[in-house]
Amino acid sequence: MSPLHHLRHDRNETTLKKHLSTSLKVLVSLGLIVYLFLRMDLGQVRIALSHVNHLYLLPAALLFLAAMTNSALKWYILLRAQRVVVPFRAILSYTYVGFFFNNFLPANVGGDVMRGYGLARYTERTAEAAISVIVDRIVGLAAFMVCAAVSAAVAILFMEHTELQGVEVAAVVALGLIVGGFAAMLSRRIRAQLGKVFRWRPLIPLSSFYQRTSEALDAYRHSYAALAIAFCASLFTLILTNMTDYLIAQSLGGGVALIYIFIFNPIIAFVLLVPVSIGGLGVTQAIYPFFYGLVGVPASLAFSISLLKQLIIYVTSVPGGILWWRGKAGAGETTRHIVEAPGT
Repeated sequence: MSPLHHLRHDRNETTLKKHLSTSLKVLVSLGLIVYLFLRMDLGQVRIALSHVNHLYLLPAALLFLAAMTNSALKWYILLRAQRVVVPFRAILSYTYVGFFFNNFLPANVGGDVMRGYGLARYTERTAEAAISVIVDRIVGLAAFMVCAAVSAAVAILFMEHTELQGVEVAAVVALGLIVGGFAAMLSRRIRAQLGKVFRWRPLIPLSSFYQRTSEALDAYRHSYAALAIAFCASLFTLILTNMTDYLIAQSLGGGVALIYIFIFNPIIAFVLLVPVSIGGLGVTQAIYPFFYGLVGVPASLAFSISLLKQLIIYVTSVPGGILWWRGKAGAGETTRHIVEAPGT
């Protein structure tokens, strides 16, 4: 077989694997939805949704849009720490495009890939773009776990919710792993040891990229102010999304204390990073009743909240779809009438 045939065979095999993986995730989403509809008291869900107070949904959607905009600001701050100068409008565009593609790609990981790829094409600095997205995600997760752990501690100490001790422990362990992993990433010694792996012949072609990403990480070793500001921005993003869920619950008649949302919303966001479904569909509807059921929230109410939250996510992601359609921002080819070119 000729080299050309080998190349075509490899490409076809890779494409087939991608299609199979995507199909599996679609099946997981659909399977979970069907399972939940069979298990759920649909009569109660129907009653809850039929009495939705729509006056709460518009501010809920606006708060969610504000959260996405604030996320773009956090990413912008982290890029400045790398001395990657990009107009904020470009960062905002890529953030919304990534948010849009989260609906069709595995969990939130797909959106991260899209915004990172777009920025890499825009700046022609692939390593810096990749690292900025990773650090952005790590800082966000750390802030989320801090919020979950502190909120759970408050509920345990002052509201006698001893059943949440497991949740608090899980949040603290997750926080430790996140911080420890980030510290390891910033360690030059550990990165140098890991770099030896790329001396292995099959990995030699990747050694230069690894070296560039390692150097890109150095920008954050002493960027204490940027990391602290990004951490605070993540907390503000979480507050906005928590209030989104609270308004959704209020639209259904209430019944969910705000402290519970501060505990479970960040943990749910963490779980949704696992790429087992498309856009979190199905998984979201499964874990809302599970977590909120720990504090006595009826499954039908938690399920209804998850459905309305999914709807708000779809609606508020439309601007990202428009940006991608108009300027091909998702492919890293943002047109000049949407964002400024670098250095202008």
